[in-house]
Amino acid sequence: MIVYLRLLSESFSFAMNALRNNKLRTFLSLLGVTIGIFSIIAVLAAVDSLDRKITKDLSSLDKNTIYLFNDSFAPTDVPQWKRNQFPNMTYEEYVYLKGAMGQLDQMAYQIFTKPETLKYESKTMSGINIVPVSYEFIDIQGLEFQSGRFYTEAESTSGARVVVIGDEVAQTFFGNADPIGKGIRMYGQRFTVIGVLKKQGSGESMGPSNDISAFIPVNFLRRIYSENNRMLTNVVVIKPVKGVDMDAFKAELAQKLRNFRGMKAGDEDNFFINVFSGLTNFIDNIIRQMNIAGWIISIFSLLVGGFGVANIMFVSVKERTNLIGIQKSLGAKNKFILFQFLFEAVILCVIGGIIGMCLVFVVMLILTRVLDFEFVLGLGNVMLGTSLAVGIGLISGLLPAISASRLDPVEAIRSGM
Repeated sequence: MIVYLRLLSESFSFAMNALRNNKLRTFLSLLGVTIGIFSIIAVLAAVDSLDRKITKDLSSLDKNTIYLFNDSFAPTDVPQWKRNQFPNMTYEEYVYLKGAMGQLDQMAYQIFTKPETLKYESKTMSGINIVPVSYEFIDIQGLEFQSGRFYTEAESTSGARVVVIGDEVAQTFFGNADPIGKGIRMYGQRFTVIGVLKKQGSGESMGPSNDISAFIPVNFLRRIYSENNRMLTNVVVIKPVKGVDMDAFKAELAQKLRNFRGMKAGDEDNFFINVFSGLTNFIDNIIRQMNIAGWIISIFSLLVGGFGVANIMFVSVKERTNLIGIQKSLGAKNKFILFQFLFEAVILCVIGGIIGMCLVFVVMLILTRVLDFEFVLGLGNVMLGTSLAVGIGLISGLLPAISASRLDPVEAIRSGM
């Protein structure tokens, strides 16, 4: 055991000396490996960060939550032109289903609309995400409040001019003052602030952040726009009771809505029952495809880096042929020569890999600050990068190391004269 440790130590020393004595060649070899490791770890870390963000964003929702509207979350066989002809969900259908469905925990009605401009005294904020929803939405979405409350059933039904605003809206308009009871203007009317949501952060939300959102009773917007307006998307959000048979629940839901719409037995459904778990599975599939694409793109960089190291190692063997002959004539065994060059290739690749991962870390720190999105370089990706560097070193250095170990000592010494 001691003999092998000594062999490894001496091989390591020879490899480090070789790297120090050929700085330009070492740099050029490092560059290829660095770019390769940087490419693959950057892609994988970015995809992991996106996956972590999406998982965190959607963690507050029950996996059995249903989104009932005229389009599908996932790919569908129904062509786009036909989906465009499907009717919007109506408030009357929401009221009917809420009373007709069994095994129901909560059901809310939401309209997706365009951003608006909000005003308070002389201050203006544009591009605010308006979220018109019924009062049950808070129990489905799990909103957290900094101060105040959500609107009541009576306020929701009557379409009262009350609003719940995000943290950034509150800070911009009111600063350190208490926003509750203050009036802000949108749609040409005055809304009373009754609640402020906890700060979420733009990097912590999939889609528009709650920080730049304003929640208003859905019936207020229904007075302004027709529910058949194709610029709007109306959604019935349904949360079944826990432990429900989802297939039976979906079948009942589809039948009740078909009956309400007066559809015949042979008619195709003109709506989609989108289960939240189906969305997460669809997202997981996209994440897997992105990982595969990242590997395919990055593997070319790794190949370039590996070929570069192999070429440099062959040059190194040729330059040190005389030294190899002297070492072998003094009793150095083939495995000593083999380990010497193999270690040189591995060390070269590991150093390049470490530099590549350091670059990934620096780039992610910069992007996290600039984009307000939390990029994370996980331990798993660090271990993967190190393993890849070692693997590239072993593969690219194996043939040069074998050729060096098989040199005839006499011929090697003679060729160096």
